Amino acid sequence: MRMNPAMALGACGFSLIAVCYGFARFAFGLFLPQIDSELALSASLSGLIAGGSFLGYCIAILLSAYLTERRGPRFVATAAALVAAVGMVGIATAATPVWLAVAVMLAGSSTGLASPPMASAVAATVRVSRQGVTNTVINAGTGAGVVMTGPVALLLGEQWRWAFAGFAIVAFALAAAVALSVPGVVKSEQPTGAGLPKLTGALKRLIAASFLMGAASTALWSFGGQLVTLRLSGEGVDVGTLWIAIGAAGLTGAFAGTWVARFGLDAVHRFFLALLAASIVMVGMPGTTSAWTLGGGLLFGAAYITLTGVYLIWGVAALSDRPAVGLMVGFLTIAVGQTLGAPLFGLLMDHVSATCAIVVFALLALAPGVARAGRVNALSEAAR
Repeated sequence: MRMNPAMALGACGFSLIAVCYGFARFAFGLFLPQIDSELALSASLSGLIAGGSFLGYCIAILLSAYLTERRGPRFVATAAALVAAVGMVGIATAATPVWLAVAVMLAGSSTGLASPPMASAVAATVRVSRQGVTNTVINAGTGAGVVMTGPVALLLGEQWRWAFAGFAIVAFALAAAVALSVPGVVKSEQPTGAGLPKLTGALKRLIAASFLMGAASTALWSFGGQLVTLRLSGEGVDVGTLWIAIGAAGLTGAFAGTWVARFGLDAVHRFFLALLAASIVMVGMPGTTSAWTLGGGLLFGAAYITLTGVYLIWGVAALSDRPAVGLMVGFLTIAVGQTLGAPLFGLLMDHVSATCAIVVFALLALAPGVARAGRVNALSEAAR
């Protein structure tokens, strides 16, 4: 049975996000021990790679929103798949640490390119009542990508080059599918020269909420492995297992649009912020167990992916005539929050205690709940 254009777009977008986030960006962390043993990465270079990946993401998402309005979503989405593929070819063939650093930055930047054109394509292809659902299904591709990398890492072990070569082949094939499924020029976008959006109250609250959530999420994205080692050393749970749990639960984020349409954006936002805070406590507090840690990973995956879906809906609704830019505002601010949150968590761990860091970041996870979506929430209720 032939899929209608909206279904084809959703499937293609889900796959694009899975490849760019799961393979091109997050798989590097899973294979880092094997890569380090072969290329002898220094701590300073590892830090440079991490910083370069963040910088690449920020530049790419700004460029993506700009190009989507001027060249159309097909061009930018196809470019995202190709950039991911070329970057992963670079990782697979890296002969030196510097070569690897450049390749990781290139591959990771594909995540910044991928999301804005999909938001624009959905706005042009899918009826208004289904746009929130479609956008959040696409966004949940992150969880699928993360889940798929875990078994690959376990099966291939030291053969990390073959793993990234395989990931690159998938990305090249996906570029062809994207070119066939994603619309080209979208007439509803603002004309060239539209410039930066006006900072309305809805956008200001979105920026504050997404920044705080992004900062809080680094407790597990950046320090989950250290916390597992600190609290559960020798008890059989490793960061790979936690990672698979996070990715599997992240698939539930596909229902974010359905939940927002049924319960309203503010209610969904606050509920999953509470789950995010609970997940940080379950993984990081003294006395935690393997079961609590895995449960915390499941809650974290569901909460994080759902919350990114909430901010996607929020941004697109706040800038309904410029959906690519609306998505960019929330996602860029999450990344900025993450880059500032990680060093803060590290400072608290080093100079106070891990328990203090966990308590502070659990409270930080609850803080965005004071930001009301306002008119955006009313729009989500009207779409029920």
